[in-house]
Amino acid sequence: MSTKHHTLRERLAALRGPDTAPRPLDARALAALAANPGCRRRALLDAAGVDKGAVAEALGAPARFGQSRFAFSRGHAFEARVKAGDCAELLRLLGAEGADAEVPDLTAAGPEGRAARTRLALAEARPGSWTLLDHPLLALEVAGSTVFLEPDAVAVAPDGAWTVAEIKSFPILDGVADAMKVGAAARQAAVYVLALDAVLPGRARTDVLLVCPKDFSNLPTAEWVDVRRQLAVTRRQLARLTRIDEIADTLPEGTTFDLARPRPALTAAVDSVPAAYAPECLSSCELAFHCRDRARAADSIDALGRGLRADLGDLTTVTAVLSAAASPCTPATPDPAVTALRRAATLRAEALTPGPTS
Repeated sequence: MSTKHHTLRERLAALRGPDTAPRPLDARALAALAANPGCRRRALLDAAGVDKGAVAEALGAPARFGQSRFAFSRGHAFEARVKAGDCAELLRLLGAEGADAEVPDLTAAGPEGRAARTRLALAEARPGSWTLLDHPLLALEVAGSTVFLEPDAVAVAPDGAWTVAEIKSFPILDGVADAMKVGAAARQAAVYVLALDAVLPGRARTDVLLVCPKDFSNLPTAEWVDVRRQLAVTRRQLARLTRIDEIADTLPEGTTFDLARPRPALTAAVDSVPAAYAPECLSSCELAFHCRDRARAADSIDALGRGLRADLGDLTTVTAVLSAAASPCTPATPDPAVTALRRAATLRAEALTPGPTS
């Protein structure tokens, strides 16, 4: 590893706090980051391995979402069933029922070692037979920092193609799964395909195998999901991220997100990194409630959503929007957003004006 990478790793460790183990960045978090590439706060804290949930608790704005212990246990039990008997069920769902598959040992020391072992297993997969990689580890460069990702499984087909298998515990009912959950799984799987492309471009299939329980049973069923659109969006959005070292260079001297610091100091450290809050963050980021409070305190229209923010142009505060809407409507107004606001205010006033009584 280069001296530059060593230096960045040391800086990120200092931001995380002394003797604090980094929190791994998974594909779900990376997909959420790709959906909001302008948020430097999330990019930096994720790269540093900061536990954003613990930070949110310390700031007094804890996250209100997450997977329950029951759902977590159910997911593990279902995955174990899919992979039981040398992955017989998984092979059946891949269309290779009764085939023998090699399942190489991917154990190695540290994430770098496991990623190297995964690359070796992919390279050594025998042509003409199936190879299944159980929880391989893939490395992906994101904004100048290395991220390690762990898909549920990667299958190497006899023709040499690599297939991502994503195992989820939500059901497929009468052949149909929840569209929002399938979409989230597709975005997550697209990150894995992108990481496989970093190993060897063109070998990974762009349709992934989504494995779920059938109806209300625990029997595995599957459907193929085309992730080409999610893959293109994720690749484009991750390329837009500001490099992590550049974000770190803008921080005040001595900035750290160490949870042992007093709340005012920790709050100042978090607020020193620019955020790009949107209501969508509430379902994907542990710091969303803190960022929303800050956006509201700043009177920012970011708290109302990206679509509205884009429509309002130079109007960046709620006060400015209300002022523009309340001002007299003139025939020629240079800002089309102001014109639209004034016209909307006029129409609203007309609609609320009582009509003549008969």
